[in-house]
Amino acid sequence: MQGPQLDSLPQPLRSSVERHWQHFCDQADDAVTAALETADAGFWDQLARVWAGSDYVAEQCRSRPELLVELLDSRNGSVADHQFASELERALSDIIADSALEQTLRRYRHQQMVRIIWRDLCRLAELEETTRDLSSLADACVDQALNWLYPRFCNDWGTPYSREREGRPARPLQMVVIGMGKLGAGELNLSSDIDLMFAFPEGGETRDGRRCADNQAFFNRLGQRLIQVLDNTTADGFVFRVDMRLRPYGQSGILCPSFAAMEEYYQDQGREWERYAMIKARVIAGDQTAGAQLMTSLRPFVYRKYLDYSAFESLREMKAMINREVRRRQLEGNVKLGPGGIREVEFIAQAFQLIRGGRDSRLQQRELRQVLPLLPEAVGMPESAVDELLHAYRFLRNAEHAIQAVADQQTQELPTDDSGQLRLAYSMGYGSWESFMSSLDQHRQRVRHHFAEVIASDDEERDEDDGNLWLPLWSGALDDDAALELLQQQGHEKPTESLRLLANLRSSRRVESLQQIGRERLDKAMPLLLAEVCSQDNPTRTLERCLQLIESVLRRSAYLVLLIENPGALTQLVTLCSASPWFAHQLALQPILLDELIDVRSLYNPPDKSALEDELRQQLLRVPEDDVEQLMNTLRYFKNAHALRVAAAEISGALPLMKVSDYLTYIAEVILDGALSIAWRMLTDKHGVPQREPGVPCDPDFIVVGYGKVGGIELSYGSDLDLVFIHDAGANLETDGTKPVDNQVFFTRLGQKIIHLLNTATTSGQLYEVDMRLRPSGNSGLLVSSLKAFRDYQLNEAWTWEHQALVRARVVAGSKALQQRFEAVRAEVLSQPREGDKLRGEVRDMRHKMREHLGSKNAPSDTDPKFNLKQDRGGIVDIEFLVQYFALAHACDKPDLITYTDNIRILDAIEACGLLTGDDAQKLRDTYIAYRSMGHRQALQEEDNTISAAEVTELRDRVATIWDREMEA
Repeated sequence: MQGPQLDSLPQPLRSSVERHWQHFCDQADDAVTAALETADAGFWDQLARVWAGSDYVAEQCRSRPELLVELLDSRNGSVADHQFASELERALSDIIADSALEQTLRRYRHQQMVRIIWRDLCRLAELEETTRDLSSLADACVDQALNWLYPRFCNDWGTPYSREREGRPARPLQMVVIGMGKLGAGELNLSSDIDLMFAFPEGGETRDGRRCADNQAFFNRLGQRLIQVLDNTTADGFVFRVDMRLRPYGQSGILCPSFAAMEEYYQDQGREWERYAMIKARVIAGDQTAGAQLMTSLRPFVYRKYLDYSAFESLREMKAMINREVRRRQLEGNVKLGPGGIREVEFIAQAFQLIRGGRDSRLQQRELRQVLPLLPEAVGMPESAVDELLHAYRFLRNAEHAIQAVADQQTQELPTDDSGQLRLAYSMGYGSWESFMSSLDQHRQRVRHHFAEVIASDDEERDEDDGNLWLPLWSGALDDDAALELLQQQGHEKPTESLRLLANLRSSRRVESLQQIGRERLDKAMPLLLAEVCSQDNPTRTLERCLQLIESVLRRSAYLVLLIENPGALTQLVTLCSASPWFAHQLALQPILLDELIDVRSLYNPPDKSALEDELRQQLLRVPEDDVEQLMNTLRYFKNAHALRVAAAEISGALPLMKVSDYLTYIAEVILDGALSIAWRMLTDKHGVPQREPGVPCDPDFIVVGYGKVGGIELSYGSDLDLVFIHDAGANLETDGTKPVDNQVFFTRLGQKIIHLLNTATTSGQLYEVDMRLRPSGNSGLLVSSLKAFRDYQLNEAWTWEHQALVRARVVAGSKALQQRFEAVRAEVLSQPREGDKLRGEVRDMRHKMREHLGSKNAPSDTDPKFNLKQDRGGIVDIEFLVQYFALAHACDKPDLITYTDNIRILDAIEACGLLTGDDAQKLRDTYIAYRSMGHRQALQEEDNTISAAEVTELRDRVATIWDREMEA
């Protein structure tokens, strides 16, 4: 037996092939050895090339030597699309056990992957054949697995039928499986996961099984099992990793909705990014006829009848989000997501598809390589541009396959080690890494150019002379006298301090150790920064704050390029840092947030809650479900970015105080909902779903109740979250998974997981500090209470101050149905008749204790006594306690007092009920808003809640007068 021909391999690659060959020979039996004796020289040359490029193929051949024998023939010819399905159907025809199904699918997948990779690396197959075969293989695996599972589920649960209607008898129903993304387009890569959506035609019930169920439950169970069969990693590996997050409502949505639910969702709630996703949607398994009807009904959502130029802006936004992900995750070497990568080519085609596809049906195609050649005629794109894009796309996809062939891993990252780089270059037909990178860079530059021509907005032009005045100062070419004169002339309030700051930065170890490109970027950015700083009223202080950021990004000078190339972003940076040291500090801690300064429209116009929900959902969809750290960092970036936007809007005066608190509260609510979804999925994947009643799963019958500032819709920057967790599952039931746990154990772990997601300090910081002390029995109580236990505690054991806290409590995340039940309990507790004098005394005594322990400790001799906005007499808490007293004292006959949880609207209700005069209520509202505005100002200046008492003499006297009359009499 001859063995692989190593002469054509670069020397560093030969040892791994020799090692693989030795291991293979140790495993091969006589029959395999005899069969390989017939191999020609071309086979052995190919073997060396493939094993040098793919450890995965070598390992598969070693574990199953007969695969190499099969390649003697299969390597030389392409495969018809239907061949995969027919071969799998025969292989599965005699299978009885689930385990045998999983093993057969996995072994067949490995067999075909070895053949596909062989032909790809040897260039026996063009890119089109490789992606078609991979897609057809996935289609066959999904369809044949579903065909095998469906009759067995029917045997257990009955066959799902449609409902009988007049003139139409009931008929049996099958699931429809829709392939999305590259699978839908027939462009699957070598180690891609498969994006799927499930649907079924209509509601009804199953018939003729050992048990019966409604159609929804049947198809959900069938879908769950299909995913497990394909996705579970066994001793034989996996078939395909399955991603279901593109379905309606994402991870929180029903696994297998009905056609009607699908149509309603896309008609009423479909997002712009889902239009792009649906371009490539294709029915790959199940009921093809019904599936075609569904896709026809969804087509108007994707392709608008009019010319839809909004697609350009949407794609810009999507690409900007991807770019932020690339920078945050350092994916510049990613041939898919990085600059000039595969995704940019796809976006070019999709932009024109969405703009003109409703009017030009030729563009309603899934495969990118079919769409691009249509663009010269359809939209006037130069043919030379299309040719360059097609060549770049082919090169990038081949590089992606060569990267993934190494270990059958889903990655598009260029290798960073010498051996990996040499292997990739060799697999791509290059003699060196440098020559390969030269070609890659050329293709990526062309893609970036065409992407900018089609989608990216033009950069604002910058005056070439801008900053020239400041270059001699920054470079140290001016002597001290001349430098001080320049700084003074340009308005610096402390020119000596400004000069010291610049000299310290220029001579710092960080600057002196910069590589050339970093120093060049710094030398270009600093004069621009110095010019912009002089437009502020406090240039020296502004410079000090901006230099915090400059120092933090010296090792990541791409951020300096961002400021150089985006003059608007530089202007916003300087303006906002001038107004707030908090803003400067946040940017220094997380320079990635600089991206948020580029688009002034979004910077000063924070999105509403629905837009926040949509944005977070999209960001989480791009993170692997099992990558907990990345999910946590995504939540943190989302929070910090939007807090920055809110602060910018507040500083600029674009948002009043009440809107600022609204937005900060919305951000917290959206994050809490996201954290709950992540924690719920993690636990249900492991333990199954808890049951509310026997056989009735929770949905999720869990709520997060916000108290204090989050409950009162009054969050500020840096506020912690006072939370209580409540569930309403069956007391003596357990989860329905393969590793069941008691319901209470499940929900306790769910609460712990949510706290972990929020509290843990990662490289991106902490999301929120969570305070759970307001739960029943405080720190000694259960982390998660049942609704019944919560009600019993509140009615029988809670202190008055706990009822005061309940006035500001509301559900901020979780089950809508349980929210209604909680609100009924809250109303019941707060509406109890109370004896007025006793209540007044308890509220008053608690307030006195708080003042004593938490208020300012001014001495009689203090010339400038201090005032704590919250805790001192006449402060915020006096107003809050007044409001809570009135609510508790009168809610039994005035239920409007407890409709809302924020102090302003409760004060409105107090006035409407005649409990305070209009003049007094208005004084309290105005003072409360004024105090909170001061608190926000203090937070943005990174100062505590203590100010000079002289600033608020009139305000505190107003509150104290009303307090004394109502509470001290």
